[in-house]
Amino acid sequence: MRSQVTVTWGETSTYRFDLEEVQPMPHDQARSWLDEQFTTLGCEPIRLTGKVLTADKVLCVAQAVGEERFREAAHSEWAMTFARATSAALAKPVVSVDLVTQSLGY
Repeated sequence: MRSQVTVTWGETSTYRFDLEEVQPMPHDQARSWLDEQFTTLGCEPIRLTGKVLTADKVLCVAQAVGEERFREAAHSEWAMTFARATSAALAKPVVSVDLVTQSLGY
């Protein structure tokens, strides 16, 4: 089965992370990593209720770090960790993070 996370800022700025040969991240560790990044980056809840869904954390963290963190080779380890955490926390082998429309696809 295919396992991949795609992060996009539009048609010309799409980054794919193949997770086929990568050690899966445990679900609890993935959620903890996303929580830590969300807090460290100063992300704010996007819902008026203040409730923060895992999908919201994925979108907010990706938006907060910006495209450069996914594009530049110096940050490839962080980007792969983001991809692993996203796949594990959402329990989906294929995830598309679209920052133009602020949506996730599975």
